[in-house]
Amino acid sequence: MGHRVRVAEPAGPPTGARGRRYGFPMATALITGATAGIGAAFARALAGRGDDLVLVARDKARLDAAASDLRARHNVDVEVLQADLADRADVARVAARLADDARPVDVLVNNAGFGTTTSLLDPDTSEHERALDVMCRAVLVLAGAAGRAMRHRGNGRIINVASLSAWITQGDYSAVKAYVLAYSQGLANELHGTGVTVTALCPGWVRTEFHDRAHIATSGIPDAVWVDADRCVAECLADADAGRVISIPTKRWKAASIALDAAPRPLRRWVSRVLTDTRN
Repeated sequence: MGHRVRVAEPAGPPTGARGRRYGFPMATALITGATAGIGAAFARALAGRGDDLVLVARDKARLDAAASDLRARHNVDVEVLQADLADRADVARVAARLADDARPVDVLVNNAGFGTTTSLLDPDTSEHERALDVMCRAVLVLAGAAGRAMRHRGNGRIINVASLSAWITQGDYSAVKAYVLAYSQGLANELHGTGVTVTALCPGWVRTEFHDRAHIATSGIPDAVWVDADRCVAECLADADAGRVISIPTKRWKAASIALDAAPRPLRRWVSRVLTDTRN
């Protein structure tokens, strides 16, 4: 697959949206969990901007189908990288792609993840361990690889998909997303002033196949609180372009985060218990 040659941008005001965001006319974005839900929405949005893509997911057939569609719709280069981020060897392959200076990646979207419903008291911890591998360890390894390469070049964007679940205490999913939120802020501190920004996307309820795949009941969730995945991504990209470290799409979910920040911890735990009861 041919990759378009990057051309240094002339001095003076940048030309084109890509120049304003990244400081050069061509860009490549790598997205994990890119074939469904929020990841697919990121792929559509970034391809719509004209960015070339590296799509990472487990299902090769879905990867190939998504790549073909994006190439046809947006006339961008799309590379596919089949990987299971619970597999350390696969994570290392993706990290090596991020570190490849000959094919620089300018935007990393750490989106791969899944919902967990297994009790913290279950003696079988395999689901919890997989969640930690995919949504914590892989984020640590991949964002670190991208951050080092981007810092060396002096520019780049890292977006880690967390969740408003990080504000509450619902099983291991809240714990996992709290890690992503705290990690992203720590990485943003380390990269401050380098030209590389880090943004933690913290959405509320987003309409995707995520909940069905996790067997999470959503019939009791009011329509008014749901957010469209494309809107979620559009607001996140605007926040990332502005250098914001935390992105919470829509005013209603921003208000929810402020209320939770102000709430005493016992009240947050009570809210978490109520929410858990409503989805069982």
